[in-house]
Amino acid sequence: MADPDAHLLIVDDDERIRGLLQKFLIRNGFLVSAARDAAHARRILSGLDFDLIVLDVMMPGEDGVSLTRGIRETSSTPILLLTARAETEDRIAGLEAGADDYLAKPFEPKELLLRINAILRRMPEQAADSGAPKYLSLGPIRYDIERAEMWRGDDLVRLTSTEIQLMKVFAAKPGEALSRTKLVEELGRDRGQSQERAVDVQITRLRRKLEDNPKQPRYLQTVRGAGYMLAPD
Repeated sequence: MADPDAHLLIVDDDERIRGLLQKFLIRNGFLVSAARDAAHARRILSGLDFDLIVLDVMMPGEDGVSLTRGIRETSSTPILLLTARAETEDRIAGLEAGADDYLAKPFEPKELLLRINAILRRMPEQAADSGAPKYLSLGPIRYDIERAEMWRGDDLVRLTSTEIQLMKVFAAKPGEALSRTKLVEELGRDRGQSQERAVDVQITRLRRKLEDNPKQPRYLQTVRGAGYMLAPD
């Protein structure tokens, strides 16, 4: 069931599709705003905050991947890309730009709803107080486990909802190798090689925020034959 307070932004240049998505999502309990292109979306985003953005990739003018990259410069709002392109390279380009998930057109509206709810469920909630460690130290990085916040000194490091979920999974089992299949499962994705490749892309993005040298990771390590492991100080 949708969070009744969740506010979505739909960005699609096709007026018919935009209207249909808006009506469908409103019927399913969301607050929904709509933009006809990237420039319109930027104007809306300059004055409003959203819980999630549903963004078409193929638009005239600035495309969805470029807009995703621009949004990520100032915001960690979850982004779900809609794409008619089936090629793996195009999906990876969207993930590398900062998208949290993608859905290929044509799609069933119910699948869109399931993906939106899955992304929103991954957003962190305030944890109850316990005797467990509240922080992880990763060199100059401090990770607040309860708030799901990453800090480099006094600077907050922006994380996407997928990166937040990955850190939550790794922080629960520091020093333990987690397989790509396990990470796909924890992210609520369908199993398959394409999703495992998508996890690799997200790991690469997360390393850029964690590591001084992402190509020789110290804290988010690859364990040959086993997967990935978070190794805090």
